[in-house]
Amino acid sequence: MSDDRFDDGFGGRFDDGFGGRFDDGLDDALDDGFEDDEFDLGSLEEELRQAAAILDPVPAELCRIAVEAYALHDLDARIAELTFDSLTDAIPVRGAEDVPRMLTFHTGGLTVDVEVSEEGLLGQLLPPQSASVEVLHGPRAGASLTADAMGRFVCPTPPTGPFALRLRTGGEVVVTEWMRA
Repeated sequence: MSDDRFDDGFGGRFDDGFGGRFDDGLDDALDDGFEDDEFDLGSLEEELRQAAAILDPVPAELCRIAVEAYALHDLDARIAELTFDSLTDAIPVRGAEDVPRMLTFHTGGLTVDVEVSEEGLLGQLLPPQSASVEVLHGPRAGASLTADAMGRFVCPTPPTGPFALRLRTGGEVVVTEWMRA
């Protein structure tokens, strides 16, 4: 004989009144109104994109910056990777205040040392060579500089946001990683 009573979890037993079976009707309700095969993720994604475009549109200035950033990229350019940053790699000196930030970028046989301070940028190419240097500042046109025969260049205005350097040495183009000033 089956026992229609269940353990209540506290040492007691109760009778469910359904002969041991209980149907709350939720399974039928879920099965009737919703099927995974009918749910289209593509249309949901499109509706969410349209809602985001209306409620929180991408600013026109940001779109313009993105297009210009893509236009600035140069498929033939070599990327100079950051190999030293005084903010993270240098040992702090006691009592030193307003110390300029030192950056070193390296690619192949070219090293670019840059000092960033409130007075601007001061840089040198190693091995020493003349080059055209462009400071890239996102939406603003970059400052055009010239490195002398010793590889030295100066930019009198400090970068105020993300910046990178584009160097043209002979027939070669080198672009540094983007850094935040």
